[in-house]
Amino acid sequence: MDASSIFEEGLGKEAANYTPLSPVTFLRRAAWVYPDKTAIVHGSRRISYREFYARVRRFAAQLRTRGIGAGDTVSVLAPNVPCLLEAHYAVPMVGAVLNAINSRLDAETVGFILGHGESKLLIADAEWAAVVAGATDITPVPVIRADDPDFGATADFGEIEYEDWLAQGDPEFAWDPPRDEWQAIALNYTSGTTGNPKGVVYHHRGAYLNALGNSLHFGLNQNTVYLWTLPMFHCNGWTYTWGVTAVCGTHVCLRRVDPALIFPLIRDERVTHMCGAPIVLTMLIHAPDETKCGFPQTVEAATGGAAPPSAVIQSMEEMGFRVTHLYGLTETYGPATLCAWQTEWDDLDHRTRSEKMARQGVHYATLDEMAVVDPETGKSVPADGETIGELAVRGNTVMKGYLKNRPATDKVFLDGFFRTGDLAVLHPDGYAEVKDRSKDIIISGGENISSLEIEDTLYRHPAVMEAAVVARPDETWGETPCAYVTLKNGAEADATDIIAWCRDHMAHFKAPKTVVFGPLPKTSTGKIQKFILREQAKALQDS
Repeated sequence: MDASSIFEEGLGKEAANYTPLSPVTFLRRAAWVYPDKTAIVHGSRRISYREFYARVRRFAAQLRTRGIGAGDTVSVLAPNVPCLLEAHYAVPMVGAVLNAINSRLDAETVGFILGHGESKLLIADAEWAAVVAGATDITPVPVIRADDPDFGATADFGEIEYEDWLAQGDPEFAWDPPRDEWQAIALNYTSGTTGNPKGVVYHHRGAYLNALGNSLHFGLNQNTVYLWTLPMFHCNGWTYTWGVTAVCGTHVCLRRVDPALIFPLIRDERVTHMCGAPIVLTMLIHAPDETKCGFPQTVEAATGGAAPPSAVIQSMEEMGFRVTHLYGLTETYGPATLCAWQTEWDDLDHRTRSEKMARQGVHYATLDEMAVVDPETGKSVPADGETIGELAVRGNTVMKGYLKNRPATDKVFLDGFFRTGDLAVLHPDGYAEVKDRSKDIIISGGENISSLEIEDTLYRHPAVMEAAVVARPDETWGETPCAYVTLKNGAEADATDIIAWCRDHMAHFKAPKTVVFGPLPKTSTGKIQKFILREQAKALQDS
């Protein structure tokens, strides 16, 4: 008999010793421990944890009344307001899957997402009435409208207004965690390198663990006051939607990212933590002096995407912020690595310290492993800070896969790792540093923009013969799309025409900011040499 069997016989999983991990349970505990504590701040509203939990249970009861349950998709199109935060608990509470939609997308893309994800219900902020109308023409879905009258967002569409709908629900709705923690909890769409976005599927276990990983590595606790400068639709707010509740902190909602709103909130609400793309840091740094205001506390600011320049880190520190650099993707529930601070860095000069801080760093405690591997062999590259490989990760905080797209899933799950598509080096101290992206994704203001999607739009312009799009470095946005265009013989168009065409046929933030006309460099087989165009785009920035 196998010796290990003595520890298995008669010692099985039971209700007393095993429950599936789910971040929904964080709210139940918070309401038990701190029922009267402020859980959510939104304008003049203050929602306690007791009320937060009751509202979520009303929400869940209403979903159940509509027949929505395990495996069904519920979509939300809204800024960082209470209804979106509440959806992060209510939707999975009935076993359904939350689809938080990027509020910057155009109606056509939203319509595609609603159809591809087979959404059973859309809850939409009143400000997005026009987008909802266009999207539901493409994919008919029942709509609940969420007004936000204190901020001037009211409209007349949908079956019923959110607060009225919520009031009809049962605040004592009985629920249980999912039977299987591998069950899907969220569906997030990412552009990837194709025109149509891919649906990234999260599970309860991963959401639970990444939320705790964020809490651990970003120093959250019951005194945390978290300002929502990061979109909740982006990787479910990097799972801070659940992480802040896990430590019983306070969520401060922010309808739009505006320094005129952010600085007073930091001061008046005594904000301790916030996250965002580098563009958010740049906006704060370059805000008018009359907009800025002082505050006594140090604010922890986590940023992802392109590494923040040393000047940005220094300027943020001078204003009272301490910057932490994170790295992750939609496929990894947001942050998967961080540039963990080493005490010996304390005495480094500012430039050297900033260079250390700008690296992507080491993997979260809640992620199993990080590696930099040869893209062809899958073997780890030397930790010499020079040999470039592909950054790869594995663990419980990697997505289940892409919805209805097994080939795309198989392409990124190789040799027991998730291949990120980002090219990096591994330094002798074990810290990774991303050097380039092996795919043609443009990251602008924290948003992924597909170059192929822009190219497809450009090719539909009647005057365009050929087109290629690459990233152009930008001091404000990190990167912006730069289009290289060859016109048809005899055709006429200028940069204004090209940009206007793109803005008319896709989300405005995806449109190229720069257009260069002329022949495109190609290989002998006719393939466009994008690496040459990238160098030219960089030269445009430097000129």
